Amino acid sequence: MSTQFFSKLSQNYIELLKDSEYYDVTIEVGEDPDVKIFRAHMNILCYRSPYFRRNLNKKNNDNFLFHIKLPNISPEIFQFVLEYIYGGILSLNGQDTLDFLKILAAADILCLQELINYLQKYLIESKSEWMEQHFEFTQQISSQSNNLLELQEFCTNLMVQSPEKIFKSFDFTSLSESSLISLIKSDDLQMNEVEVWEHVLKWGLAQNPTLIPDPSTWTDDDFNKMKITLQNCIPLVRFFCLSSKEFLYKVRPYQKLLNNQFYEELLNSYLDPNSVSIHNIFRPRKIVSLESTAQIIDSQIVNSSIVSTILNRINKTVNKKFEYKFELLLRGSRDGFTPKKFHELCDGKHNTVTFIKIKGTEEIVGGYNPLTWESHTFMAGTKKSFIFSFKNKNIKDAIISNVKNSECAILCSNISGPYFGSDIIICASSESVNYNKNWCKKKYYEKSIRETTDPFSIEDYEVFQIIQIKKR
Repeated sequence: MSTQFFSKLSQNYIELLKDSEYYDVTIEVGEDPDVKIFRAHMNILCYRSPYFRRNLNKKNNDNFLFHIKLPNISPEIFQFVLEYIYGGILSLNGQDTLDFLKILAAADILCLQELINYLQKYLIESKSEWMEQHFEFTQQISSQSNNLLELQEFCTNLMVQSPEKIFKSFDFTSLSESSLISLIKSDDLQMNEVEVWEHVLKWGLAQNPTLIPDPSTWTDDDFNKMKITLQNCIPLVRFFCLSSKEFLYKVRPYQKLLNNQFYEELLNSYLDPNSVSIHNIFRPRKIVSLESTAQIIDSQIVNSSIVSTILNRINKTVNKKFEYKFELLLRGSRDGFTPKKFHELCDGKHNTVTFIKIKGTEEIVGGYNPLTWESHTFMAGTKKSFIFSFKNKNIKDAIISNVKNSECAILCSNISGPYFGSDIIICASSESVNYNKNWCKKKYYEKSIRETTDPFSIEDYEVFQIIQIKKR
């Protein structure tokens, strides 16, 4: 028989941390004027953190008391980390997402792999929208270490899917070379190739601030500096995908940056389309136009911009990019507005998205349910559900709200339609009458998606099953 008493053990170690006796290590954390001295115990630190094991060397210390400095971590953040080291507790109730990222950065410095893995997964699954809105700081944290691969992949996928939006929100030239390479290597980068080339040049100029942007003024030494800076990026630009006009005005002035033989083959490809290059030529990127997106959904409510926004959000829940098709399960104006018809057509179908047009307005509300709808009454839990609203079909004013209480994400009932927690309520007096109890009210999801909690009438609504057709 084996019985585990981890709770009491954790409590005892936290008490040891707070005790002013028996310590043999002092840790000076932060920089002036925000500096704090922490007392700790070498054996615990060394067994919990490879960083401390490397830097607290007993053989090289003749004194009883060890002292170590951590200037790159704030005292407030280190307090959280130290409680984790001693008690296996991460207490962050009420803390900002910014603190989670700072703790992740501190955990990376101290090589706390268990904490690193947990925080990366938590941030991507639960705080993706915040990280998108604060992309510059998120990207800065992710690029500081090769150990934060999941967060790096999240940032790269975000830049690939929405480059224009992301590049406007932060200083693109602050990207590390490895982050830039990951970005321009992607087949799915939603950017025209001439724009890729222009951004590569812009990044190279930022690394060489003494260079004048006009290449006609450059000396051979200037070209050589730029060539060295971009030596790992230039081979990833798909020059053969450029138009002849783009080649003439955007590439030719920078001829000296390219390999002579490669440039000649590129020039020949414009003079003779049948010419053959010995260089490895990348295929064109998979640009998804709004028109092609519209072809995958038969909707009378939403446009291609809204569909693209929803697809990007769904891809974030799995941190990958897939291609999908939308299969129409129900349209109110075609099939009716009763709970009975909803369950008849939608029960047992997983990965559905609902679009609801509110009567008398230009508002569209809805939600994504990765689970199946059912007729019997129960509350279903999932972390991947989200709800949303759009005004005038304008994605700039879109509100996307992640589930906060995952245990109450979805409500199934024989007298309700698509019912998301208590945040989107679509309900009727009985299963065979039209919906007559409809409203939005913030409860189990992070944000309110409407300015009012007043009841509304449904002009039309559509439910689609989203089916993955191919992995990119």
